[in-house]
Amino acid sequence: MNVYIQSVLLGIIEGLTEFLPVSSTAHLRIAEAAMRIPLDDAYWKMYTIVIQAGAILALLLLYLERIVGFIKSFPRGESGDRTWKNHPISLTLIAFFFTSIIALPLHKVSEKHLGSVAVMAWALLIGGVIMWVIDARASRFEPNTLHVEEMTLGQSIWIGICQSLSAIFPGTSRSMSTIAAAQMVGLDRPSALEFSFLLSIPTMMAATAWDLLKSMHPSKAELAAGASVSFAMNSQRWIVLAIGFAISFLVALGVVEWFLMWVRRHGFTVFAIYRIVLGILLLALGSRLLGS
Repeated sequence: MNVYIQSVLLGIIEGLTEFLPVSSTAHLRIAEAAMRIPLDDAYWKMYTIVIQAGAILALLLLYLERIVGFIKSFPRGESGDRTWKNHPISLTLIAFFFTSIIALPLHKVSEKHLGSVAVMAWALLIGGVIMWVIDARASRFEPNTLHVEEMTLGQSIWIGICQSLSAIFPGTSRSMSTIAAAQMVGLDRPSALEFSFLLSIPTMMAATAWDLLKSMHPSKAELAAGASVSFAMNSQRWIVLAIGFAISFLVALGVVEWFLMWVRRHGFTVFAIYRIVLGILLLALGSRLLGS
């Protein structure tokens, strides 16, 4: 397949799946394997990280006004009833902290299973069932938190802990983990989604920086196993990289707005069903089509 077409397709996949609760990691790995792109190639590792940055930039642009508003209202909040402990900025950083202290020590577990079709398939399937059950249950009860400005410290810590699952098990989906966790502790659908978006900003920025650092400076064990960071950048590779970044950015811009509208009207059920179907298909056919 033409390398430029590959870049367009991968950019679309990243932009579509980064903020939907369906796991962008699983979809990129599936697409790369289907295109016969080597998962251990240093250039393509860097490429995947860079196009993820395109999606992050799109979210930052869309939420810039909201974030600036939070900064201006810190620490009392817009209603004057917040403190530095429970302001939305504080709660976002606290949730990120709890994600980090759990996920960082276990990142080697994630790297070990990153290319495993079986692990991703089970994560998609189980996560889909969990999401479906939680969303159905939440729809039968009146939520106690209708805005992120009303969230508590305990809710933030719980969501941060649950988000760490997505960093450990590829295919779980950071978005799915945070949305389901938020609904479990009383957030309504729009608030759960908005906090998921807010939390994704520091999480994805840190994860992208970490992955980029790792790709440029592999450990001694990785070097001994044959890992390499040597790749020459030529005009074609720069163009391929730019295409993927731009496509990811543009697609993510549209997806975030659409996702918010969809969730307000229909909830998360369709995404849960999609995860379950994809997980079953991967378990049945994944190893044969994509390898182990």
